[in-house]
Amino acid sequence: MLLEREREEIVRACRKLSAAGLMVGTAGNVSVLAGDLVAVTPSGVDYAELAARDVGVHRLDGTPVEAPLAPTSELPLHLAVYGAYAGTGAGTGAGPGTAAIVHTHSVAATAVATLGDELPPIHYYVAMFGGTVRVAPYATYGTDELASNAVQALRGRTACLLGSHGAVTTGQDLKTAYDRSVYLEWVCDVYLRAAAAGTPRLLPPGEIEAVAAKLASYGQRP
Repeated sequence: MLLEREREEIVRACRKLSAAGLMVGTAGNVSVLAGDLVAVTPSGVDYAELAARDVGVHRLDGTPVEAPLAPTSELPLHLAVYGAYAGTGAGTGAGPGTAAIVHTHSVAATAVATLGDELPPIHYYVAMFGGTVRVAPYATYGTDELASNAVQALRGRTACLLGSHGAVTTGQDLKTAYDRSVYLEWVCDVYLRAAAAGTPRLLPPGEIEAVAAKLASYGQRP
């Protein structure tokens, strides 16, 4: 099976996203870029029933290579983001370019995507996304307009919100994109709770830059 490891990785990620409450039913989609091929979730398949063989493989122009089922309706979004940022480092901070994308309709992120033009810096975790998370203007799902709006919102960022729609996170691998989707949902939830109680304090740009530098060396190293 072509890109077997990547397809199995996508199935595991979808099940984790479902278990975490970030995906419900068939909502949301996941992809991994491997060379000039993209493994991406199919359309309308419940993630509890998804198997690696159901995950399609397409070229960067959208041509199916090994795709038994129709791809997610958001395939244009995935392809546009890879076309703009794969291998460039743009949209992912320092290091390699985008090679994995997670798109969810998680509750808190979707709620914030209905409120304004950005998720403001209410917590230093926004540094892992490159700063304030932009809200892309609303466009009908599955359209080139939506894909273009997402590409613009991801400039210099690892995440964006899609207006009245959901969230997109990127990474140099699927684990990173998945982790960012979890953190993004948490920050959105904090923002909603804080805004409901009053006016949240915001962190200055300099502090976000300082935290971003610290995060670059966070955790264990081989």
